Amino acid sequence: MGALRVMEAIRRHAPAAKFLQASSAEIFGKLESGPQNELTPLRPRNPYGAAKLFAHHITINYRESYGLFACSCIAFNHESPRRGEEFVTRKISQQVARIKLGLADKLKIGNLDGCRDWGFAGDYVRAMWLMLQQSQPDDFVIATGVTHTVKDILQTAFSCVGLDWEKHVEIDEALLRPDKEGTLWGDSSKARKVLGWKPEVSFKELVEMMVESDLALYSQAVNSTATAIAGD
Repeated sequence: MGALRVMEAIRRHAPAAKFLQASSAEIFGKLESGPQNELTPLRPRNPYGAAKLFAHHITINYRESYGLFACSCIAFNHESPRRGEEFVTRKISQQVARIKLGLADKLKIGNLDGCRDWGFAGDYVRAMWLMLQQSQPDDFVIATGVTHTVKDILQTAFSCVGLDWEKHVEIDEALLRPDKEGTLWGDSSKARKVLGWKPEVSFKELVEMMVESDLALYSQAVNSTATAIAGD
C-alpha cells in the first residue's frame, strides 16, 4: 500500500512531483520462456511478487488516470557490498572472506544450479535516475541480459582469494528449495534504446567487489581484536 499512499499524496498536494516505483522481476513469476521484457505476462508466484505487482499496476493507473509522472523500474537482481546478509550473494562473499582469513572453513549452500540475472546496484540506480530525467514517464526492465548460476558465483568468489571452491563448499539439503519459477532473465533493450543505459560493472567485477569489501571488513575486525589482546 506504500506506493498507493505516496502517489495519492502526490496527486493531492504535489502533482508536479516525479515518482518512481521500485518494481521487481518477481512480478513475472511463472515463466514459460525468457528473457522477460515490458510485455511479458505478469504472474507472480509469491506474496512479495503479488505485492509488487499491485504497486506496479497502481503506478500505471495513477499515470494514466491522473497524469502523474509515475514510472516503474522492473529491476532484476541487483547486488553490492551493502546487500543484506540473508541473500546468497552476500552470504557467499562474507563466508569466502572468513575462510580466507582462517575464521571459517566451510560454506554451506543449497542449490548450485540456481540461475539469475545478477547486476550491480549502482548501475541500476543510475537507470532509475535516467528514468526520472525523461520528458514522459514510462516503465522499464533493468537487467544485464546475462544469467549466471550460484556455482558461477562460488567459482568467481573463491578464485578472487586464490582458493579452490570445491574444497570449502558443502551442499546442505536443508537449504534446498525447488526452483519451479524458471530463470529470471531480463531483456533491457528498451532501456538501452530510450535511456541510453547499459550496465558498466561486469558479473566478475561485481563478485570481486563484494568479496574484497567483506575481506576488508573482517580484516579490520581481526586486526582490532589482535590490537585489543596485545594491549591487554
